[in-house]
Amino acid sequence: MKPGMSSNRIKLINCDEKILELILEGNEILSRELNLNIPNKWTEFGESVFKYSLDKIRDKPESKKWWAYLPVNIQTNTLIGSCGYKGEPNEKGIVEIGYEVAAEFRNQGFATEIAKLLIDQAFKNIEVNSVQAHTLADENASVKVLKKCKFEFIEELEDDEDGVIWKWELKKN
Repeated sequence: MKPGMSSNRIKLINCDEKILELILEGNEILSRELNLNIPNKWTEFGESVFKYSLDKIRDKPESKKWWAYLPVNIQTNTLIGSCGYKGEPNEKGIVEIGYEVAAEFRNQGFATEIAKLLIDQAFKNIEVNSVQAHTLADENASVKVLKKCKFEFIEELEDDEDGVIWKWELKKN
């Protein structure tokens, strides 16, 4: 584990090609190969996110740090959701984060810790000037996480899949 990718309670495992293939093979195989406790419903994002990340990493292996991560509760050695970036920083130095915490682990501060780890890791890269995130357009748990992480609301957008969404941004100091 690279420094900065863990807190007192969470470690983030960067998914390489092998780990993404294990995810797609199922929880039992993933649990055995990574020696993790894995709840049945640890992701709501579904396989498509992991397939997309796998395709991107196969095309450009050196970009793997800009895709999928598995957040693990250190104390219980349990996978508690998924997270990561939605690709490499763009030409303006913007990178977008995404995260989810399985239902049974919500309201314990894990999402905020995960977001902070992703933000800290992104800002260690000289090419990153800001981190963005999108949420559904209501005062939900994800909005609370972003506010705790000092994100600012930027604008309301229309998304083809989700309808109205909110765009958030945190600039590097």
